[in-house]
Amino acid sequence: MTELNLPIRTERLVLRRFEASDLEAFHAYHSLPETARFLPGEAKSYTKSMETVGRYANFEFEKEGDWVALAIEAADSPGLLGEVVLKWLEGRGQAEIGWSLAPAARGKGYAAEAAVAMLRLGFEDLGFHRIDAKLDALNTASAALCERLGMRLESRQVDKWHYKGEWATEVVYALLADEWKAR
Repeated sequence: MTELNLPIRTERLVLRRFEASDLEAFHAYHSLPETARFLPGEAKSYTKSMETVGRYANFEFEKEGDWVALAIEAADSPGLLGEVVLKWLEGRGQAEIGWSLAPAARGKGYAAEAAVAMLRLGFEDLGFHRIDAKLDALNTASAALCERLGMRLESRQVDKWHYKGEWATEVVYALLADEWKAR
């Protein structure tokens, strides 16, 4: 894999490594039940937020199972808005993308802008063949974002996960490198 050239700058955003100073903002939105609703696990405790920010700040991206976890901040106003992640999956050239934003940052196109930058990184810099997104079917905002990104709905697996006390249907969206280039 290629060395990551960070930070990544887009029209309105800077995608960078997490820093210790991101902890308070990260915990502020990850401690909310509305943020945790579609993420594995419950709303994060302060200790769990510290562990996650530490892991995100010190990520390595060298082998299958590794994650790129980048902080999203506005280019003209420092401060954590959310995160975008890319996980290197098992199997040749496979990855998974995800995102989470603070409530005040939602609905402004930041997730789409960050996801496009991460897809570009995955396909153009890192050479992945396929990138997917796995969602709870009730997460209609992320499903709509996947569609805006040009990802295709590949599967709908009814009652695949049991988490947070109920069964959840998983939907999988995906994009191939050739589809990315043809956009």
